[in-house]
Amino acid sequence: MVTDNKTQQRTALVTGADGFIGSHLTEALLARGYRVKALAQYNSFNNWGWLEDVTPSENLTVITGDVRDPNFCRVAAEGTDMIFHLAALIAIPYSYIAPDSYVDTNIKGTLNICQAARDAGVGRVVVTSTSEVYGTAMYVPIDEKHPRQPQSPYSATKIGADAIAKSFFNAFDTPVVIARPFNAYGPRQSARAIIPTIITQIASGAKEIRLGDLRPTRDFNFVTDLAAGFIALGETEGIEGREINICTGTEVSMGDTFETICRLMDADVRCVTDPQRIRPGKSEVNRLCGDNTLITSLTDWRPQVTFDEGLRRTIEWICRRENLGKYKPDIYNV
Repeated sequence: MVTDNKTQQRTALVTGADGFIGSHLTEALLARGYRVKALAQYNSFNNWGWLEDVTPSENLTVITGDVRDPNFCRVAAEGTDMIFHLAALIAIPYSYIAPDSYVDTNIKGTLNICQAARDAGVGRVVVTSTSEVYGTAMYVPIDEKHPRQPQSPYSATKIGADAIAKSFFNAFDTPVVIARPFNAYGPRQSARAIIPTIITQIASGAKEIRLGDLRPTRDFNFVTDLAAGFIALGETEGIEGREINICTGTEVSMGDTFETICRLMDADVRCVTDPQRIRPGKSEVNRLCGDNTLITSLTDWRPQVTFDEGLRRTIEWICRRENLGKYKPDIYNV
């Protein structure tokens, strides 16, 4: 447990802190007493992404840069006790169009962070994987021994990034833990994901909700639960070198997700299939349902937020005028 005593405070670097999960993790670390160096991707607008919504704190320092640059990563890692590496390109459809950029960001970016952590003597590096590395479930629940199946360029690069991180543990004893979150949802999620896609279309008054395949299932984790899972993996001793799922152990289909949101929003709408939202046949991950036995046996982490409650919180946040205005529900966000 981190205390408020400044002589005992730990400093955490969060890459990808300007993103959906990273901004929530930043808030959770600050609430736990950490000093946080939050990395936002450099841009000429000096925009910090979702960190713009995070309450300023004397313990929060926002830095801008790019994990694709090894020299920048080396400087960012200096003076940190722990790194949470979340920076990545994650949109699956865009990985079909621009796979080379995914290799540079996801694989080389992870290499740069691991090398920087090794050089700086960082005490723990939590590298973010994804349930997409498993592909369509061969069995459920999916445990950490499930075969990897690169069904998209995105998942292939995350498999590669995981291997790079694991190699630093095996070759150099770099204290790496690989966190493997299943599907996240909650406030601040981008419109590329199905839950905000449904909510924003309904909230904007659409009567026909344009979606892709409604048959796949996902193991949905509310974002604050995921943030707590990351911190548990950062603070638990003796788990270096492990690959660990963060998941609920339940699955919900896209169709049931649509119906649940309609019920919670009291929406009289119908779903229509938008062909551009359909993945290539062999690329679609049809079923994901995780096994959380490992994380619950190694840590005190347990999921706290039910699916209905998480959806209510997400709907309430998105439907605020200032937040809904940040979305473009009439445009398919690749």
